[in-house]
Amino acid sequence: MIELEEVDDEYDRETRPLLIVLSGPSGVGKDATLQMMQEMGCPFHFVVTATTRPRREGEVHGKDYFFLSFSEFADMLEKGELLEHAIVYGDYKGIPKQQVREALASGKDVVMRIDVQGAATIRRIVHDAIFIFIAAETEDALVMRLRERKTEAADQLKIRIATAREEMKRIDEFDYVVVNHAEHLEQTVQQIMCIIQAEKCKVHQRQVRL
Repeated sequence: MIELEEVDDEYDRETRPLLIVLSGPSGVGKDATLQMMQEMGCPFHFVVTATTRPRREGEVHGKDYFFLSFSEFADMLEKGELLEHAIVYGDYKGIPKQQVREALASGKDVVMRIDVQGAATIRRIVHDAIFIFIAAETEDALVMRLRERKTEAADQLKIRIATAREEMKRIDEFDYVVVNHAEHLEQTVQQIMCIIQAEKCKVHQRQVRL
């Protein structure tokens, strides 16, 4: 008769750290989702993105973003300190490479929120990352969210809406899609956590290399 302890020992194994990429069009709730995950105490390293865009009201340097001047961003780029970078609505955004490597080396799962074009770059670099597309209920709902933010001038808003519509067409490039229903952000986070847990239970686990 096989004792339970023997079975446990046989199947005990170390799970590898994962790189989880949260993406989706502007206004879909990427930042709010990340913030909710942090508030719920999810045990991940949350990557802080570097950007040259102006700080919005309530945002904290080093927590929401690293708000850099164009000169500072250029210096990071020249030194090869960015995993990826892109121009987003006239401003630069990039993922600092070192914090991702250090977190993975320590055994922590890494979560980064990034725009759709940045996610495509990460996919080329890191084949075994998990790509989750966050979507609104409908295209009309997404447009309404962008309008209600009132963070851009009318011409800039038109560009964001047009870009968001194009980004929605790239959903097939992702591994998973999670619909972020208005007023149900906690449900969105729970679905993301279920995806991550399922990945950790796979027989053949992903192994991230940078």
